[in-house]
Amino acid sequence: MGIAVSLQEYLDDHHIHYEVMIHERTGSSLQTALTTHVAGDSLAKGVVLTREGGCVLAVVPASSKVRLDAIEEMLHCPVGLASEDEASSLFPDCEAGAVPPIGAAYGLDTIIDDSLDHQRDLYIEGGDHRSLIHMPGVEFQNLMKDVPHGHIAMRC
Repeated sequence: MGIAVSLQEYLDDHHIHYEVMIHERTGSSLQTALTTHVAGDSLAKGVVLTREGGCVLAVVPASSKVRLDAIEEMLHCPVGLASEDEASSLFPDCEAGAVPPIGAAYGLDTIIDDSLDHQRDLYIEGGDHRSLIHMPGVEFQNLMKDVPHGHIAMRC
């Protein structure tokens, strides 16, 4: 399949310099990091959450899990993990479970963990379980400059 069309168009429209790395099929972002020899702290994963009125995308390092309590405090409402069907419906050009962490490419509100602001290189899922996108950290930070930031991740 390769990089999702919506994601590719979004990155290209924003003049983001990136490269696509192909790897053996994996089942999680942390497995992708291990397979590709990328630090888990440098691979940003998207986690779809439900809230009253819709969904929000939480972006955290692959080596971490989402702190629902911190997100609830930021949003002032309860949140929960979306089902795979709910998440898949938001990313129609992606394989099930392969959520790119660029919510704006899909019209989805996004919150990002502060720790991703300090990465020299950043890697993100490309929309399938075999494509990894590499970009300079500054490019990712520019994409996320208007996204709410907070301490929303906890190491696994």
